[in-house]
Amino acid sequence: MLLDIITNEVLIIPICTWALAQILKMLIAVIKGNGFDLSYFVSSGGMPSAHSAMVSALAVSVGMTEGFGSAVFGISVVLALIVIYDSAGVRQSVSQQSVVLNRIVHELKLRQSRVVLEAELRELVGHTPFQVIAGTALGIAVAWFWLILAGF
Repeated sequence: MLLDIITNEVLIIPICTWALAQILKMLIAVIKGNGFDLSYFVSSGGMPSAHSAMVSALAVSVGMTEGFGSAVFGISVVLALIVIYDSAGVRQSVSQQSVVLNRIVHELKLRQSRVVLEAELRELVGHTPFQVIAGTALGIAVAWFWLILAGF
């Protein structure tokens, strides 16, 4: 059973794609001058969208291994669309609201003790449309190349 899990390309490809997207996120942060920060490897938000990369790699992997006309491919595409929409839409709204709330909290800190209002909300939660497109393209490319090299 364990061998089946660790050799399941439909499982391994999306996980590896997620890890690659997170590594790229760390490298982009270094290039932008934000320094090397391992927290980027497990954080959400940023460029490219690891969520979009993972689910698009899943959909392509399922399509190439099970057939693009299969029910399981259809399910994986619907799942991918929901996750991609959430990454770009809902989560981006949360990011924008966090910026506004952090400004309000900053203003309140000027009038209150720091103990009362200490924690700030994470502002990088969602993705811009470009980050989602880049993540989706990364997922499609990784899955496609991986499975072509594997002989599918």
